[in-house]
Amino acid sequence: MAPHDDGPERMRALAAELPSTFLEGFRAGRDLAVPAAPKGTTIVLVGMGGSAIAADLARGLVESETPLALAIVRAPELPRAVDERSRVVLVSYSGNTWETLRAYDAAGRLGAHRVVVTSGGELAERATRDRVPLLGVPAGRPPRSAVGHLLGGLLGLLDPSFPESNEDRARRAAAHTEALLGGWQRPRGLPRSIADRLGDRLPFVYADPSFVGLARRWKTQIEENAKRVAVFDEIPELLHNALVGWDATARAEARRYAVVLLEWAGLSGPMRESFDYLRHLVVRRGATVIRVPLDPEDRLEALLAGIALGDQVSLAVAARRRVDPYPVAAIVRLKATVRPSRRPRG
Repeated sequence: MAPHDDGPERMRALAAELPSTFLEGFRAGRDLAVPAAPKGTTIVLVGMGGSAIAADLARGLVESETPLALAIVRAPELPRAVDERSRVVLVSYSGNTWETLRAYDAAGRLGAHRVVVTSGGELAERATRDRVPLLGVPAGRPPRSAVGHLLGGLLGLLDPSFPESNEDRARRAAAHTEALLGGWQRPRGLPRSIADRLGDRLPFVYADPSFVGLARRWKTQIEENAKRVAVFDEIPELLHNALVGWDATARAEARRYAVVLLEWAGLSGPMRESFDYLRHLVVRRGATVIRVPLDPEDRLEALLAGIALGDQVSLAVAARRRVDPYPVAAIVRLKATVRPSRRPRG
């Protein structure tokens, strides 16, 4: 993606479109009318970078409310368990991601039921040729800013597997997020406050397992938009490993770190205790702790609002550092350098 002279303004405008693009994606995915997967099916979603994040974000919702499991593959090789009974969703925003193209061919050779999500490119051409269901998304965006279309599209595709349609719920989530964005985009709004507290510290973004995809999204947005390294992890798993590292961290070192806790309103009592234990330990070590409540108890509302807030925080961090959030030069250089040999199509 080429840089823009108005990069910061362009990225802010794209981030503000999240509620509407989410609804567009949901309706498009639902209208594709892909049959519901049988109970107990594992949906294998293949994608890289911004194209895969929708599955990370949707996983907590899908696995807690449907009889499906969602497996995410960030590689060209499919799990050996994939066969003619499998459902494989292949997502490449550009349509030219080599890992996803190879996985598409592999899924075809194995006889799996395929669905493609893309804005065009070679993946769209292959899907059209093979009469594979194709969910088109608008082109012309950085892949990370297509999260609304991709998440909405994935939830629309899987809507028949939910106990009842999420159409009204999706509208409520979009309206809730739209209302929040109005306040967050003010110069001294919550995103700027969080960015100021982060300062130049290394961010560690933590969430419970059902929202760990959101923690990953915050981490990757800080990296791509603000050009800063970040870390993500999940609670309670990190209490069985990372906790030891935090306990041994010297105060002088810990002051260079910030822990962002994404705390969903629907957390169970034991999970809240886990968050509290970690928070007290990290504070004692001298790190900055930033608590981010995800207030709606409805998972979808909390998820969409959390995505919007994370995007705005990453843009506020970029503004604070005076960096352009639009270009991702390192990824452009990678794609120009690494050119995998092509394999025969299946």
